[in-house]
Amino acid sequence: MDDRTVIAFVASDADVAQTALADLTARYGQTRVEDASVIVALGGDGFMLDTLHGTQGRGLPVYGMNCGTVGFLMNEYALDNLPARLVAAEEEVLNPLRMTADCADGTTREALAINEVSLLRAGPQAARLRISVDGKLRLSELACDGALVATPAGSTAYNYSAHGPILPIGSDVLALTAVAAFRPRRWQGALLRKSSTVRIKVLNPEKRPCMAEADARSVGNVLSVEVRSEPGVSHRILFDPGHGLEERLLREQFA
Repeated sequence: MDDRTVIAFVASDADVAQTALADLTARYGQTRVEDASVIVALGGDGFMLDTLHGTQGRGLPVYGMNCGTVGFLMNEYALDNLPARLVAAEEEVLNPLRMTADCADGTTREALAINEVSLLRAGPQAARLRISVDGKLRLSELACDGALVATPAGSTAYNYSAHGPILPIGSDVLALTAVAAFRPRRWQGALLRKSSTVRIKVLNPEKRPCMAEADARSVGNVLSVEVRSEPGVSHRILFDPGHGLEERLLREQFA
């Protein structure tokens, strides 16, 4: 970033984020996203994901300031010295996952996910899933609440709460993780190459319906999902020096 940074501020609906928006725009002014050279997002991780998805294709870096709860993708909020922080910020480039979901009504739905794509039970009974990787059957039947594929950036989110591994940024690896696996009991998930294509098929979907989610955007009555990395789409995220994703992922493993 240079010192001629033109900032577009965006904020979640939370009161604290709206107050921050008013304070920051009073201090630094406001620019339309179409005319900006950087976006400053005020909120939590969920709002950061929404901002990245909503500005996809513009090529603009996004600098988040935490006005939410966890804030793993955000920097610390401060009113002062924002232009200097933007100039000094370090950039991480993330490729999302592309989900292709085949539905019971015959439609196919696509979506991109920066954190993870998950296939989850949508009824009272456990899901029964069949998993293939790069066209080869790897697990003929997994009885579980669901399964997910996570990126390194998303590995500390739902993946981590499902006891999946934390992945280093830049590792070119994806995590395939079961959610509350019942059988096989000893299956601990898998680490896959970033270039892998994962296909998860729902067994007996009439009795055991499932839904798919791509960063919390849901698709119901899913028969199968295909998940792969999408190298044609890039998201640029800015972090204060020494507080980038690599350092945050490392700290998380020693918490």
